[in-house]
Amino acid sequence: MSSNATSPARWYSGVTGYQWLVLVIASAGWVFDAFEGQIFNLTRNDLLAELLKVAGSDPQVKQWGDIFLGVFLAGGTFGGLLFGSLADRWGRRPTMAVTILFYSVFSGLTFFATNLWQVAVLRFLVAMGVGGEWAVAAALVAEVFPQHARAHASGIFHATSVLGTWLAALAGLAVGANWRWAYLIGVGPALLTLWVRASVKEPESWAKAATENKRMGSFADLLGNPRWRGRALLGMLLAAVGLGTFWGVTVAGQDLTKELLLRTGAPAAEAASKAKFAYGIVQSAGGGLGLLAFGPIAVRFGRRRTFALMLVLAFLIVPVACYVPQTYAQMLVVLPVFGFLTLSIHAGFAVYFPELFPNHLRATGSGFCFNGGRLLAASMLFFSGWLKALPGMKLQLAITLLGGLFLCGLIVLNFLPETKDQPLPE
Repeated sequence: MSSNATSPARWYSGVTGYQWLVLVIASAGWVFDAFEGQIFNLTRNDLLAELLKVAGSDPQVKQWGDIFLGVFLAGGTFGGLLFGSLADRWGRRPTMAVTILFYSVFSGLTFFATNLWQVAVLRFLVAMGVGGEWAVAAALVAEVFPQHARAHASGIFHATSVLGTWLAALAGLAVGANWRWAYLIGVGPALLTLWVRASVKEPESWAKAATENKRMGSFADLLGNPRWRGRALLGMLLAAVGLGTFWGVTVAGQDLTKELLLRTGAPAAEAASKAKFAYGIVQSAGGGLGLLAFGPIAVRFGRRRTFALMLVLAFLIVPVACYVPQTYAQMLVVLPVFGFLTLSIHAGFAVYFPELFPNHLRATGSGFCFNGGRLLAASMLFFSGWLKALPGMKLQLAITLLGGLFLCGLIVLNFLPETKDQPLPE
């Protein structure tokens, strides 16, 4: 897409109805993408207790829950790499439809699961669709929107994941212990495939690359060309910082709140309920605003500077959230800021990664960065668990130490290019 000599005063000036439609479709896919990822976290105690025939407090429930989370991360990585490459080979429209079918149909089939291996297989397949849909949708939004609106649109696209989290929370509350119905709700997004097939057209940039006989979606080209290889590997490390801190730090808002409430004398059931609200609603609202804010800030200051700013501020807010609040009300004030600063960089991945790669490798490279980072970040789950379990280790200190990972992102950024005000690579 060619560069504009001057950008309009308003970022949405000149955006066509079709471009808005693409953003809505891509975002709808990502909303349900996030729903599928969160619904297991909300229902796994009831699901595993029933299948294992044990109480929800049994250690086996936590053990198998962690195993299935690892299965989901592996499936997301494999799906992101596979469908990212296929999106460059087949086109954005058919691949997006396939990824949505993957996560919706296999989520619905979980309704019928009767043993652990069935759940494991289905969660892997759901994760394949989840990982693949992001890579395709991020590339599509970047290619369809004009240069002056690209960062804003990509940021909005990623920010809609908060709606998926809220939808999963509502579904979990609605079904209660009847966990099977929550997965049956996941079949609904399959209808999106009809909308995708009827409404989405292949971007001109992809069609042009396809007619030039380039090596569409080739991992050999991605990793064999020094320019693209460096960007892919560095992008993967940057994503690993964001995803690692998400699992090690951002989600700890719930544990910090619960620990504070128990420390101040709240009953266990009340502490658990209030902590879920604080994290799932209050902190998530702040996180959503952070995701929305990344695009406009990146337009003004550049992609690398915005990442650097948010990484430093995220590092600084972690000890504040850990040590400053002394009451539940104070925690409710801090958590939205905590969510804003620790989650905002995730929208940056949707803004930045598609801008790093050429037309014939855009979805492949974006998927490699985001989902390769997902796999690397899995190690943070084990390290975080080990650190928090050390004798005498306080939760606040453990999370503060884990927050140091944000600063590692500054090192990675030093070797990546700035893409502000530049056309997408061809």
